[in-house]
Order: sequence, then structure tokens, then C-alpha cells
Amino acid sequence: MRHSGACDTPPMTDRAALCEELTATWHREIPIVGAMGAAVDSYDGRSLTVRAPMQPNRNVHGTTFAGSLYSACVLTGWGAVWLALRERGLDGVIYAAESAVQYRKAVAGDFVCRCAFDVESLEAEIERFRESGRASFDLACTIDHGGKRAVAFTGKYVVHGKQP
Repeated sequence: MRHSGACDTPPMTDRAALCEELTATWHREIPIVGAMGAAVDSYDGRSLTVRAPMQPNRNVHGTTFAGSLYSACVLTGWGAVWLALRERGLDGVIYAAESAVQYRKAVAGDFVCRCAFDVESLEAEIERFRESGRASFDLACTIDHGGKRAVAFTGKYVVHGKQP
């Protein structure tokens, strides 16, 4: 049985347009994203990268503020779920339910956050969402700097179908 609120958006396969829509949504609905200068860099259906400049995200040490790195990770995971849903014509309310972060190395420059899906888990949760209007995605996001892992983030994102 399909959940009535789980599929109320037409499928969209133009990934460039989806990425533009996601960046515009962030900047319109979450003002701090605009202040951070964060924007979608790329999306290939398996991974999302988000880019942000260091200057508006700097700290007193001349490196990137840890809160900005964390925010970029949360946004990248949220955006990966949003894109996966939209690409399949699905829409839901996405919540960041749990997260953990490890800061391993200072980031002194512009940065890119990457979130890659486990495709099998993604498809299983998409199907679960289609059937019940609920899903849960366990994602990992990373930020590398100078060829080394600087930030490792894990997050659980819960999706509920929008009520008609």
C-alpha cells in the first residue's frame, strides 16, 4: 500500500536544475547558509558535494570555524536526502535526527563537504518511504584538507511524508 503523502512531486532528472533548486532553497529557507556562502558543487545520484569559502567561515585562529564545518556536514547530508527524494518524484519532511562529528585537522582554506550514499541502503529506504511514508538514512559526510581527512561526520536523517 502506498502512503498518500509520500509522492506528490513529479520526478526530476535534470540534476543541474535540482542542484540549483537545492541551493536556492537553502539560501531562502536557512539564512545562515547564505552567510556561509555554501552552495551545491556537484551531484551524480550517488554523492553530493557542497563547497564553501573560508572567509565568511573563519575563526580567531585563521582557520575555518568548527561550527561552519559541522553545519556544512549537516546540510550536505540533508541535501543528499532531499536530492535523492526529488530525483524520484518524492517529497517529505527531512529531519537531522542524530549526528556525531570528529575534527581531525584544521581546515585553512575554502572547503568541500562530500556525502556518498550506500546505493543498496538508499534504494531500500526509498522503497520503505514509498510504502509507509517514513524512512531513515544513515549517512557519512567528510571534509578533506591538504590531502587528509579533516572532518568525519555521521548523521541519521529521518523523513516523514507530507500530509495531504
